Amino acid sequence: MSAAAIIVAAGQGARFGDPTPKQFLPLAGKPVLRWSLELFGLTRPCARIVVVCDPDRAREIETMAAGLKTPVETVPGGETRTASVRAGLETMRGNPPDMVFIHDAARPLASPRLIDDLSAALDEASAAAAALPVRDALKRKAEGLLGEEMDRESLMAMQTPQAFAYQAIMDAYDALPPDAVLSDDVAVAQRAGMEVRAVPGDRMNFKITDPQDLAMMESLMNAKPAMRVATGHGFDVHQLIEGDGVTLCGVHIDCDKRLKGHSDADAGLHAICDAMLGTIGAGDIGQHFPPSDEAWRDADSAAFVTHCLSLMREAGARPSHCDVTLICEAPKVGPHRTAMQARVAELLGLPLSSVNIKATTTEKLGFIGRGEGVAAEAIVTAEVQRRDV
Repeated sequence: MSAAAIIVAAGQGARFGDPTPKQFLPLAGKPVLRWSLELFGLTRPCARIVVVCDPDRAREIETMAAGLKTPVETVPGGETRTASVRAGLETMRGNPPDMVFIHDAARPLASPRLIDDLSAALDEASAAAAALPVRDALKRKAEGLLGEEMDRESLMAMQTPQAFAYQAIMDAYDALPPDAVLSDDVAVAQRAGMEVRAVPGDRMNFKITDPQDLAMMESLMNAKPAMRVATGHGFDVHQLIEGDGVTLCGVHIDCDKRLKGHSDADAGLHAICDAMLGTIGAGDIGQHFPPSDEAWRDADSAAFVTHCLSLMREAGARPSHCDVTLICEAPKVGPHRTAMQARVAELLGLPLSSVNIKATTTEKLGFIGRGEGVAAEAIVTAEVQRRDV
C-alpha cells in the first residue's frame, strides 16, 4: 500500500517559553523536526511527506530536508492542531495515498518499530495508534487539593504517529464542523464511528512540552545515541575488451573498449554496492546478484545500488558519505568526474558534497598499467539506527 506522512509542526511553543518554536531547536546535533523527517524520509520512507508549518518557516524546512529520499512539501498550518491536520489531508485529496501517518514534530524519537506495527495493524483496521498504559496513580484536581482517585487500569496514554486509511480519516474530517477542535486524530476517527486498533507505544517517544523535556531527551540520547556510524569498504575489477564504450559510476564513456562482465560491469557502482552492504554486514554483491542468474545479464548496475539501498533502509541505515577511487590507464575519468559524482549522489540520495570521485593509475605497472582492466575502490559511511534504543 502507498503511504504518506503528515508532520504537524505549526505550533509556536507558547508553553515552552523560547522564542524559537521547539521543533526547530537543536537535539543531539539536529533540529528536533529533522528526526521525524528522517524517520519517514529515510528509515521508513513514505512516498510523500507533508509538513504543516508556519509559512515563514517553509524555506527553513526545505533546507532541513536535504538528503532525504522522500520529497517534502510544506503546507500552512491552521489556528488549531485539528485545522492543521485537516490542511495536510486536503493537499493529498487529488492524489490520495492508501494510508497516512499523522505525527507531531514534538515527538522526535518515534521508532521504526512503531511504523512497522502501525502498518501491520492497518492490514486489519482502518485506524491504529500507539498507546501506553498509565503507570502513575491519578487523582482529580480539586481547588489546589487532591481529589478522588481515578482508575488507571482502564486508561491509556496516546502517542503519535497515528495511522489511518486515508479515505476513512479524510471522510471523518469532512464530517467535522469547520471550527471543531479535538485532542488528536483518534478522537476525530472515533467521533466518526471508526474503531481504532491500539499498538504498544514507546517510552522513548515522549513529547517535548517544556525545556526540561528537551534536556532530558538530550541527556538520554547522549548516554545512548540513537544512531551509530558504520563504514563499509568495496573493491571490484573488470577486464577491458574490444567494444563500444565503458560505463563507470553510472556514466557511459564512448571509447573503443568495454568492460567484460555479466551485468554492465560498472566496476565503480559494484564497489559502492559492496561498501554499502559492508555497513550493515550483509555480505557482498555476488551473494545478492550471482553471475549465474540470467536475470542480471547486461543489467544496469544502478538497479544493484537501489537494491542495496533498500537493504540498508530495512536495517535502519542510510548512507551519509561515499568516496570512490577509479584505477585505470584508460578511459580518462577526469572529463566525466562531475557527471559521475552527480549520478552517484542521485542514486544514494546524497548531496553532491557528500560524494567524492577520484582517479589514479598504476604508473604502467601490472594488468591495469597494460590497459587490460579497470579497478574501483569505494568507502561508504552510514548512519545506522541502534536497535536497542
